[in-house]
This record gives sequence, structure tokens and C-alpha cells, in this order.
Amino acid sequence: MNTVWLGEVGYREALDLQLSYVDRRADRKIPDTLLLLTHPHVYTLGRAGDDANLLVPEETLAVEGISVERVGRGGDITYHGPGQLVGYPIVRMEKPDVHRFVRSIEAALIESLGGFGVDARRIDGLTGVWVGERKIASIGVGIRKWVTYHGFALNVTTDLSYFRRIHLCGLKGREATSVAEVRGSAPPMETVRDAVTAAFVCRLEGY
Repeated sequence: MNTVWLGEVGYREALDLQLSYVDRRADRKIPDTLLLLTHPHVYTLGRAGDDANLLVPEETLAVEGISVERVGRGGDITYHGPGQLVGYPIVRMEKPDVHRFVRSIEAALIESLGGFGVDARRIDGLTGVWVGERKIASIGVGIRKWVTYHGFALNVTTDLSYFRRIHLCGLKGREATSVAEVRGSAPPMETVRDAVTAAFVCRLEGY
């Protein structure tokens, strides 16, 4: 699996880039690839997303320069922004099994976080990665031409106040956390990125 660090990329630009990778992977012109990046402030709703889970008017967000995007991944509403590591695995699936693929993403993130002393876990029936009852990583996957896109968002030093403007992933009463909040400080983003990359290569190689 190749990995590519893109730095900060706008959400729509990143989506267009993903689709170009999907087309090339579907045609077997490139290997499976993990795109890693950060986004400026944005809220995204998946295919089944409910607008009622956005708790502030879009006009208010627009004044602040924050967009709301409706996209073709699974899941409801989430937030992306600075201090968050976003990963988009572009993986060709010979026998598509989205449930198994999502569990593999969760396992890779849990393994990565464990290396930093963060005791993360799954919660049955709830997609994502959790520390106690708080969500530290959101996951939403789409498939096009038998190739995965979209992916995960891991809160490293994210400003968690932005999550208070939504029902996180459509779940009322659920809160977000971050590596920095759990540990009192976070390793550099580069260190987290390298740990996540190693775990993903191990979990998804030859998927």
C-alpha cells in the first residue's frame, strides 16, 4: 500500500482527488493508496445524514467561512478541521465487505492510539473509535467501482468546541475527545501520522 501526505486540503478538492484515485485504482493503474491530510473547518453529512443534526444555521457558519458538504459516504454528520488527521484509503476490494473493512480501520486506529498510551475501543453497534464513552475517531466509507473512498478522521489536537454544534454522527448526547484531551498533550502530528500509516499498511495490505 502506498501512502501520500497531502497537508491541508479543502474538502471538495480532496473529494475530487479521491475520485481520480478511485478511477485509476479501478483500472489497476495504481496500487492501493492511503491519502493522509487535514482539512480546514467543514461539516459533512453522509448519505443518510439528517440536517436536524446540525445545531446552528448554515448561514451562521457561512459568515465564519465554514462550509457544510453533503457527500456519498456512510454515516451522518461530522466535523473536520485543524488538528485532525484525516485518512482516505483507496482500496480495491475483490469481494466487497464494507463491515469487515470498517472493522479493519477501527482496529488500525485502536492499535495506533495504544502506542501513545490511549486506551481506545470499539462500541458494539456504533461505528468509530471511542475512549470511554467519547468518540476520538469517526469513520464513514463509500464504494465506487469496487474501490473504497472516504475514510476516517482522528482527533489529535482538534478544537472540540466545534463538535458541540452538531449531534455527533447523529447520536444525541455523545461527545468527542482527542489525543490531546486524553493525554494532556499530543505527540506531533507527524508522529501520529507515521504510527497510523504503519498500522494501516499492516491491516490493509493485500486486502
